[in-house]
Order: sequence, then C-alpha cells, then structure tokens
Amino acid sequence: MHRVVSGLLALALTTSGAAAAATPVEVTPFASAVFRATHNSYSGNVDGTKGSITQQLDAGVRFIELDIYTSDFGTLHDYAIGHSGPGDAVDHAGNPASNALRDWLRVINDWSAAHPSHAPLTVMLDLKNDLTSAGSPADGNATALNQELRAVFGSRLLLAKDNAALPTVESARGRVLALLSGDRTSRLGYRHDSGRHPAVAINSHGQVVEVHDSGGGDLWLWTGTYGSDGRITWNRHERYDTGTTPAVALNDQGLLVEVHKSETADTLWYHVGRLGADGAITWSASRKYDSGVQPTVRFTSPGGSALREVHRSQSGSQNWEWKGALDAGALSVSWTGNARTSDALPATNVSASGSAKVTVSTGSDGASPADTLRASTDRAAAENIRYEQLAFVEYQPDDGTELQRTALFYGAPSSNTSFITEARKAGHVVRGWDFDDPGRATTPLANYPATNHPDAAWYVKLMADAHAVR
Repeated sequence: MHRVVSGLLALALTTSGAAAAATPVEVTPFASAVFRATHNSYSGNVDGTKGSITQQLDAGVRFIELDIYTSDFGTLHDYAIGHSGPGDAVDHAGNPASNALRDWLRVINDWSAAHPSHAPLTVMLDLKNDLTSAGSPADGNATALNQELRAVFGSRLLLAKDNAALPTVESARGRVLALLSGDRTSRLGYRHDSGRHPAVAINSHGQVVEVHDSGGGDLWLWTGTYGSDGRITWNRHERYDTGTTPAVALNDQGLLVEVHKSETADTLWYHVGRLGADGAITWSASRKYDSGVQPTVRFTSPGGSALREVHRSQSGSQNWEWKGALDAGALSVSWTGNARTSDALPATNVSASGSAKVTVSTGSDGASPADTLRASTDRAAAENIRYEQLAFVEYQPDDGTELQRTALFYGAPSSNTSFITEARKAGHVVRGWDFDDPGRATTPLANYPATNHPDAAWYVKLMADAHAVR
C-alpha cells in the first residue's frame, strides 16, 4: 500500500564530507492507505464489541462514526448522538455521560492532541435529520455544525476547502478530517443553496450580506466576508422573515436596511439590522412603509444614515421613491419625500465598495439546479453561495452527479462489493460499513472497512495483512 518517491532523498554527510548512502522517504497516498474503522462507533459494546472511543483510538482505529440528530437542539444547544433517535444505542461506559456531540468531539480532539503523530483521523458525522429545514444556527443548521467543528478542533482540522485532492498520509499526521454522510438533502445543502431574487450589499470592511426569497414565501440571508483573494467566505445562513423580492443596503458601521414585498399582498415592509462580527444580525421588527412591488434600497453615503428607496407601483409602470433617515439607536427609519421618479429601478443584485464589487445571481454550476445561488466579485469568478467547506461530503450509490462530481470520499454497505471495488480502482477513498464478515473483503480492500467488531481475530489479521496505518 505504500509507494516510495525516488526524488525525495535524505542525504547524510560523513565527517570527511563524503556522501553517505541516500535514504528514501516513504510517501503514502491517502487513497492507497487502509485504516481501521468502526461502524456506529458511539455504540461501543452495546452494539458490537468496540469499547469506548478512547479504547478504539488506542487500538489503532482511525475512522470514527457518530450519528447525530437536531431534534433536541433547542434544549441541548447541540446535536445529539444516537442511532434510531437521540440516546439510542449509545454506550456511555468510558465515554461522555451526555449525548451532546461537542462532548464526544472533545474526547477525540484530546486524544489527537496527546498523540500528535497519529495517522489522519476521520470523524464521520451521519446526519439523521434534514439540516436544511433548520432555520438558523440556533435550530442546528450547518452554520452551527461548522462553528462546532472549528471550535473543537481548531487548526487540527484538515479543511475540505483547502484540499481539492487529498494529501499524503505522512503530511496529514496529527490532523482530523470531518466527513458528512447520511441525509442526502443536508449533504446537497452543504454544497449549494437555492433561491430566487437574490440581492446583495457590501461595505468598506468587506462585510457582505445576501438576501433572497425561497419562492415559497420565506426570506433567507447569508452573511460573509470579502477576502484578500477576492473570494467570499459565507459564514452564516438563516431564515429571517416571510415575503418576496428582498433588497438590502449596508453601511460601514455594520447597520443594514432590508426591504421586501409581502408574499400575500402588494405591501412593502422594512427591517433594520445590526451586523455582528460573527455574521449574526440583530433585527428590528418588520414595519410596513408603503404599497408597491420590486422594492430597492441604497445608502446615499457609505458611512452615513441617509437612504433612498425606489419601487414600482403595484398598478402600473410608474416608479416611486422615498428618502429615509436611519435611527441607529432605535433601529428604525423615518421615511419622507414620497414622490414619483423617472429613474429606473437600481439593480439589487450588484453592490460595490471602493474597488470591491459583488454580483449575485441564480444558475446551475453544471450539476446543481438552475436556481442555485451564485456570487462573483471583481476578482473571482462565480461560485456557489454555500457554507464554508470545512467538512468533506461523502458520495453514495444513487446520490446523483452533483454529489459525485467533486467527491473524494465514497461509501456503501460492505455488501455492495462492486461499488467498493470500482470506486477504489478509480482512486477514491471508500468506506464499507457493516464490515462484519471477512468474506466481504474486496481487492482492493475498502480504505475504511467499518466494522462492529474491531477486535475480532479475523479483522485484526485482515488489517495487519493490509498494513493498516495508525
């Protein structure tokens, strides 16, 4: 399973200056390695003979599976471990007393910190709920999941966004990879978001706010940061109201004004919000200010409080305007000067601050739906608006081309030997779960033969024969 790269030589010099024999440095491509792996790792000896998470890691297991639910997030403020439900089949012997994911991740992180030369350790999160139905981080959407992964593992986490191809085993020692499996809608939602009528605003600090409607009556937002490379990192995603055709303005103090039309009537409404350093927005109540359609809004000076709103009449082609004065303390706007205007409606999907410019749109990235939200900047081509890609996403049989296209990790039941074999030969990293029968060993073997019985003699021998790395 190991390959020697002849160009990498360690050259030792003798005291007389003569060259000693060169020592080749071993390099193991990730996709060529086999790792001890467990299935439903949290279930320990309740379901199988695995022992605690720490015992599994001590024994050389380098793939841990945790099934997680959002159903208790409102009270637990965390995802809950369990099989058919939170707490189901969880073995607490030698493991955390709680079912909170964070406690289990900390056990893994502490073990990793104490064993800095371990082979790359994959933590697979099997998503048992649809995370896209969670309206905010407080409900357990993937914003919260990303925050938790970064908070627990810090710089130890090997990020998917930085690894279009996997590193060698040696270069990734001491690192932890997060892998998302389970609910297909959640995995797709981690890779792209869909919506209609996207609008955007950017300020001089590189703070970005995007708003859009779902097409079904809900209003959603993303907040992000324009980076030094001109690309936007999207940090936070949440539902904030109901309505359609939203627009947004953002000043240099992080204050924003959002306008939209009601989803059921031709009435216009606005919010005022305060954008925090973490991307969270503190909103005022929604307030009606007029009737009409296609509302737009802009600050007339980047650091000021003066606004201009332009919309179209609900009964014709006439455009109307309002002048607004923002009250930052009250998070409200005083609207005055309502009048007809011959000005065209300003574009809501483009915003600029200095030389930085952001444009949002909808369109397929080649595999995603036509209503996929996209963003480009003055320095970066259009990309999907999506969660920061901290975790890798697993592809499984029948998942479709969008999840398959860029997937580095594949997974299937160990009984699906043809899928495992074909994926391995194609150079993917493959998991086979419920690997509880030595007769399911393939050639080549799954990279992660995830078993419920890692201490069984046949499994120990199989891993030794495969030179499983640890």
